[in-house]
Amino acid sequence: ARMPAAQTAMEKKKRSFAMPHVFVILTIIMLLVWAISFFVPSGNFERVLDPNSGREIVNPDVFNFVEKEYIMPDTFFQTFYNGIVGGISIMANLLICSGVLGFLESTGAFSAGIHKLVRATKGKELSLVVIMYVLFTVFGVLGYGEGAYPFYGLAVMVIMSAGYDRMTGAATVILGSCGSFACGMLNMFTTGVSQQIVGLPMFSGMWYRAVVLVVFFTIGLVFLLHYAIKTRKDPTKSYCYEEYKDQDTSASLGEEVPMDWRRVTALIGFLVLTIIQGYGCVALKWSFPNITAMYIIFMILLAILFGISPNEVCNRFTAGAARVLGPALAIGFANGVMVLLNEANIMDTAVYYMSNALQGKSPMITLLIIYVFVTCLNFFVVSGSGKAVMMMPILSPLGQILGINQQVMVLTYQLGDGLTNYLWPAGAAVACALCGIDFGKWFRFAIKAIGTMMVAAYILIIVANAINYGPF
Repeated sequence: ARMPAAQTAMEKKKRSFAMPHVFVILTIIMLLVWAISFFVPSGNFERVLDPNSGREIVNPDVFNFVEKEYIMPDTFFQTFYNGIVGGISIMANLLICSGVLGFLESTGAFSAGIHKLVRATKGKELSLVVIMYVLFTVFGVLGYGEGAYPFYGLAVMVIMSAGYDRMTGAATVILGSCGSFACGMLNMFTTGVSQQIVGLPMFSGMWYRAVVLVVFFTIGLVFLLHYAIKTRKDPTKSYCYEEYKDQDTSASLGEEVPMDWRRVTALIGFLVLTIIQGYGCVALKWSFPNITAMYIIFMILLAILFGISPNEVCNRFTAGAARVLGPALAIGFANGVMVLLNEANIMDTAVYYMSNALQGKSPMITLLIIYVFVTCLNFFVVSGSGKAVMMMPILSPLGQILGINQQVMVLTYQLGDGLTNYLWPAGAAVACALCGIDFGKWFRFAIKAIGTMMVAAYILIIVANAINYGPF
């Protein structure tokens, strides 16, 4: 049977507005860089040894144009492989940590903990919203962006079972993740990667990121509680009124998983792991190899605790890692952009022209331009690690030339990246799908809360530059 013409036209219209896959977007960027490389002259800044950090930095006073280097077609297609090889350290860390988290989830420890929480807050439903908001804030602080996705659907059902609408459930998990992920306190996928690239100690300057967290946490909580209380009193104010008016407040949370001593031990172990990770990175200057080693040891201990066979451990670990294979490959593709810039020897030239354009402008204007640029780029490229690999080698010397220290440049990048992950469609559409919420409705709600955070973020960046937020 033939479909009606109107339906066919509607489906074609929907297809025409489909957001390209991140691989497609990054490939287009690589093609653009390749095309531009034929017209941009090659050049290099002089590098000198910084006695304070012990690393080479740009000497902004000495720039030389050099003989033009062209990228041949075979070199361009090799860039996909070379980009992945160059980003393998970051990719390996992401895959291993996500695999271990997937294994922990498979033990039922998280599910059992949530069911117990629901029972404990019976009659104090608003406190349940706050507790779940804090839980996802913790996930965000630790950098569990996609890693927290498995818990979204269950958490929304928890909030709905307490008598709130679906938007409240979605806002609880997404706003909780949003500001805390952006603040980057222990986020190895944005702060950790960026600081390693520019040569800063991993998670240095954490005190100011804690201030950022408090600001974002407060903004998100105010908007969340205002909406939750308002719609509970008057369901017609709900963005999901059609569903909410017929909602069964005893919505099923699925089959209850009992909280036995093994699962209690697993959750305590996970808490200890996060504390060790934070201490190791801050006090012991740990990097990705140290962190992944701790996660693997934790998984082995979990396997012994639950009596899971080695083969089954491998299967569950693989399933957990597979969830982030796409973001991991996106890091490699994004690194390919930097490979092309280096092959053509035009990265320093781009920094030279950008610094000339921004020279003489106030730090407020310069930081605003950089912040807005990263925010707009995040519309197309969601991967925080991928953009860090692509952007920080450019932003780092640009900051040196313009007199903006590296810590402020990292902060500007991570705030431009983190907040709109949960607003622009390429990232937020996934979260909305997991929460069962329409993206259009979410955007109308979130633009107020996240928009307020974005304004606050720029003010925090300006304050950071004014106080010479360091080190370096």
